[in-house]
Amino acid sequence: MTSAFSRVRFVLTEPSHPGNVGSAARAVKNMGFDDLWLAAPQSSDMPQAPEAIALASGATDVLEKIQTAPELGQTLAPITLAFALTARARDLGPPACDIREAAAMAREHLQQANHRVAMVFGCERAGLTNEQVALCQRVCHIPANPAYSSLNVSQALQLVAWEMRYALIDPADRLPSTPDIKPDPGKAAASGESIQALFAHWEEALIAVKFLDPAHPKKLVPRMQHLLQRSGLSQDEVDMLRGLCTAMIKAAQQK
Repeated sequence: MTSAFSRVRFVLTEPSHPGNVGSAARAVKNMGFDDLWLAAPQSSDMPQAPEAIALASGATDVLEKIQTAPELGQTLAPITLAFALTARARDLGPPACDIREAAAMAREHLQQANHRVAMVFGCERAGLTNEQVALCQRVCHIPANPAYSSLNVSQALQLVAWEMRYALIDPADRLPSTPDIKPDPGKAAASGESIQALFAHWEEALIAVKFLDPAHPKKLVPRMQHLLQRSGLSQDEVDMLRGLCTAMIKAAQQK
């Protein structure tokens, strides 16, 4: 099956600022996508503009692949599920959802190998028209501050691309990997034997500094034991606490 990432298209409708095109290319590449289209751009050479190249910050491969079309409908010709990004509620038009719901819907939709998804963004000045929204199957909102909900188009695209990536990747890939770093055995969870040895040492240290009276321990001992048991200590942490115990006992003896 073709990668789901390769079947997600990002469309900037009527863009007028080359910088936003460059920033959009960077956002697309950051999140592992590469299909960026311009619908009715103000200028057909926007991807080659110095400002676009500068703000792409190395994502020149995405800039070079950008395709343009004279109208939005042409960019959506092969698309089976398109989301129109807008901050405004619409009286008429497709059903609305938020971006997280849209990402989940896209993930399910892309389970079929012949399905393709598009995320459609409006122009910088006025967003998408009702006619442009009508070309999509869903309206999608980013739940920003209601008092100031209009995002820069490249910022909106970055948020959308992130949500799409998070929905599509395996949960195991959501944290950075460190293949060149060898596992540190000290970070492994301490064994029950180590915890019990720590507890005995800890009790000895508390007696030495006269914090614990062994003749009248009350509930201090079981409470300390419960604290150490539930702390999820690593072996390094056990060794550190045992070093503290040794220092406490030595200081008490010297005094």
